[in-house]
Amino acid sequence: MGLPIYVRLLLVLAALLAAVIVGVTAGLLTRWEGARTPTCIRGGSAATGVALTLFLLVLTSLRALG
Repeated sequence: MGLPIYVRLLLVLAALLAAVIVGVTAGLLTRWEGARTPTCIRGGSAATGVALTLFLLVLTSLRALG
């Protein structure tokens, strides 16, 4: 038997929050290098997507999500 549904939901929300923090940091670092705003948004969005995918894959491989 796996984890209760509320624990799974909290794990997914924690992964989402961590991915958003990674994305914002990537966007700010891109802006700090002097890039234009659309480039910063694109980089931050890509970093968020990649980080969320990796976090969810790790949680799945640890059998925390079912």
